[in-house]
Parts: sequence; C-alpha cells; structure tokens
Amino acid sequence: MPHNEFVIPQGVRTVADILERGGFEAWLVGGCVRDHLLGRLPKDYDIATNASVHQTIAAFDGFRVIETGVKHGTVTILSDGMPIEVTTFRIDGSYSDGRHPDNVSFTPDIREDLSRRDFTINAIAYSPERGYTDLFGGVNDLDARIIRCVGDPSKRFHEDALRILRALRFASVLGFEIEPETARAVHECRGLLSRIALERITQELFGILCGDKAADVLRAFPDVIEQILPPCGEMVGFEQHNPHHDCDVWEHTLRVVDACPKERVLRLAALLHDVGKPGCFTKDENGVGHFYGHAARGGEIAQGIFRECLRTDKQTSEQVIALVASHDEPLPPERKIIRRRLAKYGEELLRQLIALNRADMMGQATRERLPELDEAESILDSLVEENACISMKSLAVKGGDLMSMGIPKGPLIGRILTALLSEVCSERLENTPDALRERAMQLYQQYK
Repeated sequence: MPHNEFVIPQGVRTVADILERGGFEAWLVGGCVRDHLLGRLPKDYDIATNASVHQTIAAFDGFRVIETGVKHGTVTILSDGMPIEVTTFRIDGSYSDGRHPDNVSFTPDIREDLSRRDFTINAIAYSPERGYTDLFGGVNDLDARIIRCVGDPSKRFHEDALRILRALRFASVLGFEIEPETARAVHECRGLLSRIALERITQELFGILCGDKAADVLRAFPDVIEQILPPCGEMVGFEQHNPHHDCDVWEHTLRVVDACPKERVLRLAALLHDVGKPGCFTKDENGVGHFYGHAARGGEIAQGIFRECLRTDKQTSEQVIALVASHDEPLPPERKIIRRRLAKYGEELLRQLIALNRADMMGQATRERLPELDEAESILDSLVEENACISMKSLAVKGGDLMSMGIPKGPLIGRILTALLSEVCSERLENTPDALRERAMQLYQQYK
C-alpha cells in the first residue's frame, strides 16, 4: 500500500471531518485517488460515505448543498469555494438501458460500493482516518500501467457501454495497456455503444484523440472506432499503391493523428482527413494509386459524420469539415498565395490547415516539402503582423466612396468592391484610396 502523503485541500478536508465527527465514514474515491497515486494534481474530489443522503444534508446545515442526485444518494457540498460530491455507499441494480442503473440500494459497506466501479484503478479509496482501501489490485495495476475491469469485464460493459470508450480514453491519456480479458470484452461488446448518446460518445472520442497514446489505442481497436464512426472502417487495410506512402490509409491516418498538436479540432480532422480516399481510388497504367477528389469527398463524409455520429458545437464541426475538405489544397511559400488563403480561411483556420498539412507530411514516406510549410507559416506571420488587407472591412475604400465618385448605388458597387479586394489580396493592387479609386473607375467603365 502506498505511503506517500495525500495532501487534501482544506475544503475537502472540512467535509470529511464533519462527516467523521458525525459518526460516519468519509472516503475519497475515484479519480482523485487515482490521480494522486500517479503524482498528478486531482481536478476534483468525490467522497463516499455510509451516511444517508438525508443525514449528509443535515450534517451540512449552514453550507450550500446542491441536491445533485438525491435518488442516487448524491449531493454536492460547496466548501471553501470547492464543489465536492458526497455519495452514500451504494449497490447498483440492473442496467436495462445499458448506461444507467434502473435503481440503487444503499449499503453501509465501502467494499460493496467499490465492487460496482468500472476499473481497478478507479476502485481505490482513501480515508484520512483509515488510510487506503484497495480490494481489487488497483495500486498494482497503476504500477504496472494496466487498465483492468473490476470483476467480469463483459458484465461491466453490459451495465454501462460507455465504459468501453472510457477504457480506451484512460489507455490513451495515461499511456496504459488494456489487459487481455478487458481488451477481449472491449472488442466483443463494442456493439453496445449504439445505445449511448452521441454527446457522450463525442466527449470520450475527443479524450481518446487528445491523449499521448491516441495512435496506439486506435491501432489496437479500429473495430471500436468503426462502431462509432462507420466510414473509418473502410480505411483499415486499404493499400495506397503510391510512392509517397509506405502504409495503408489507416496506418497513415494514425501517424498523422500522432504528429498533430493535441487539440480537439486538429486531432479529429487528422482522423478524418483521408476518409474519402477509399471511394476515390484509381490506378494508372503503371499501377500507381491515385485519389483524385478525395479531400472534397472526405468533406462530404465528415458532414455526414457530424450529422449522424457525433454531436459538437457548430464551430467545431465547421472547422473540421473545412480542414478535411481543404487539406489537399497547395500551400506554397508564396506571399500572394498565402495572402489569398488568409483571405479565404481566416488566420485561425489557416494555421490549423498548415498544422494538419505538416502532420500529413510527417505521416508519409517522403517529407521533402516540410521546409516549404515552415516558410509558408513565416509568410503568414508577416501578413498578420503587418495587418494586411484581407477583407472588405480593411479595404481602404467603401461603398459610399464609390458612390461619391458617381458610381450608382446598386449591385454594381458590391461587384466592384469584390474585384478590388481580390486584386489587393493577389497583390496586384495597393490598398490605398488613390489606387483603389482609379481602379474602381476602370472597373465601372468595364462593367456598366
């Protein structure tokens, strides 16, 4: 059993002390214990107790108590500015929906409470009064860097199918291995994920993708990813027959994910960037594989994924779809082209596009264009620093200026302004009032 001191924040200690002085047990449980043993700063603290929910509420008279889930024995105590969940020891009933217990019964025994938890590393409890309780070898599994279900893995996953993705997330984030029996059950039970809300699947998928070992987990469980994102299954084992690639589409994808910054939008875009390839594959007379139009096709598939498989905010879906659909667009280190791309995409999306392109090259057999991308990013930095004109808002003339020159109000004004902006972005025209007015009159004579 570990001997390192568990330094508990004062707000948490206060809650534990009040319960103990009231004659009840107070155990820190779940992620806070796991994270402490891993040398990580816990993000939040949960307490399990043999006090009933009504006894807990009574014990914290004078505190703000939020009745988070009284039916399941849970309340949240605000102590020293911290929200602390306090839950009565419980035993879960059957899980007819594959996600939530139909009912719970309460128990005075911490051992029964710990036995219902998902993984051994989350079934360790700590009491400031009693020390650690580890009934299922969670400390040993932390030391061995193993994800193992408490009890029968298949039973755990049938109770709550989201645990399948939680296993993958813990493996990715912590860099742990999923032990063989638990891994077998992950593969066998993956179909249960169809019962899980898309919002929860999306949340866990982002967690998996942003872990240090995301590529390793995706490589080991492609069938699980196909279960939640069916189009991804077509990439697995799809050979590219192209000198730029020394692996199939799925393995290339995993390398790109690994090479991307650990940001939600970029990692998801990396996972989907070549999802259009299998449907666009052709071979030329020399047997070389090509994927003409795969980026645009991938953008369409990504749209379908956000419609049917995932639930995100609008900005995230729009950015990922745009990155997938545009990732094959050239980004040569030429100021005029980068300026046009900046006008087209905006700074944030263009930087993401450069990052995705860089990762894409890292996943290929040939990487000779990496220096060009670095140069393109330097050009982008310069354009941003000098506040280069890339939109109507920063154009040195407005519609009123053109009307004051005798150009009649109407659609022609917008057409001329659009042409002026295009020429400025292409650096064929200076963004100065005199140059723009002169060119506007030429365009007016041409268009009228």
